[in-house]
Amino acid sequence: MSDGPMSGVRVLDVSTILAGPLASALLGEFGAEVIKIEHPAEGDPARLYPPLEDGVSAAWTMLGRTKRSVTIDLHHPEAAHLVGRLAAASDIVVTNFRPATLRRFRIDFDDLRAYRPDLVMVHVSAFGRTGPYAERPGFARVAEAFAGLTYRTGDPDRPPVFSGYPVADGVTGIYAAFAALLALRQRDLTGAAQLADIPLYEPLLRMMEDFVVEYGATGASRERQGNENPHISPNNLYRTRDGRWLALPASTEQMWRRLVGVMDAPDLAVHDSMTARLEHREEIEARVAAFVAAHDLEPLMASLIGAGVAAGPVNSAADVCADPHIRARGSVVEVPGEGSGRPRLMQAPAGRFSGFDATIGHGAPALGEHTTDILRDLVGLTEPEIDDLRDRGVV
Repeated sequence: MSDGPMSGVRVLDVSTILAGPLASALLGEFGAEVIKIEHPAEGDPARLYPPLEDGVSAAWTMLGRTKRSVTIDLHHPEAAHLVGRLAAASDIVVTNFRPATLRRFRIDFDDLRAYRPDLVMVHVSAFGRTGPYAERPGFARVAEAFAGLTYRTGDPDRPPVFSGYPVADGVTGIYAAFAALLALRQRDLTGAAQLADIPLYEPLLRMMEDFVVEYGATGASRERQGNENPHISPNNLYRTRDGRWLALPASTEQMWRRLVGVMDAPDLAVHDSMTARLEHREEIEARVAAFVAAHDLEPLMASLIGAGVAAGPVNSAADVCADPHIRARGSVVEVPGEGSGRPRLMQAPAGRFSGFDATIGHGAPALGEHTTDILRDLVGLTEPEIDDLRDRGVV
């Protein structure tokens, strides 16, 4: 196995909280060197997210992994030149400040490509760099609502609800990492600097493939349907006899026929198209719910899987960490902790590849842990010069 396909690529992470840092972390998991710039006093706000273990956010141990920490106060007049010199030694800059903030800090795309003419910048922001909302602030929940995801999430007779996790940060972080690879490829083909402008809401809007096209075809917005799927029946969460929950989406004709067989309900086979099943959704959902409610989860899962029916339990974090498949694949790992050294549970990088391995590498850094090393090795400053910057509050 190699050191990873991103080996030899240096990423300068000038972002905070989730989407931008996730993008740089994903690149780091596959071999990139990631240098994270943080405020000297507070660092990334995610460092303070509860719960804290040994004074360190449990979430930060995941969000900060694979990275090296350099402290620079971006508000200081001398900071822009330091960031520019770090950008000159980097291939990709990831940032998520508002466009006006980047301009005020003098670290926008045009500022930094003066230091590296073939720079790649991935700029994640709430609404993108163009359009009338470009300077609006926003977080994941604002983006989810703006893109329409929140409108269609929840029960039809109740207010809209957020998803269980700020999915816009995750989806956009992944999309931003994908954009970084596209821009890097284009830079390598053309030699020209590349700017990837990624709003938080656009990857979500792209993800909901039925949302706009259905409105264009019908003139009606898709309303909330709870756990039902507008295009598939049965498709729901069903409660078992022992109080567990089962996800059971019969998304194809083959799955429907298999499910009817497991249920021993030949009378339901008459509903032999998705259109017919949607027309009789109430009857079908009630029959499936009653069938599931008559069985305990584990034996029911064995029957469904034995018949080739796609179904699965609704897992808590405890269930996830105990699941034999997740353990066998190493989807959750134990990483040595800082301080006490007590192992910390966290998700492993996603996917397995034939020619290389992803790696977590070193754990999350202490605030400013690598400031001296990086400013000395990449910027060429002497240690007395770095001490002077530190004394004056630049770093």
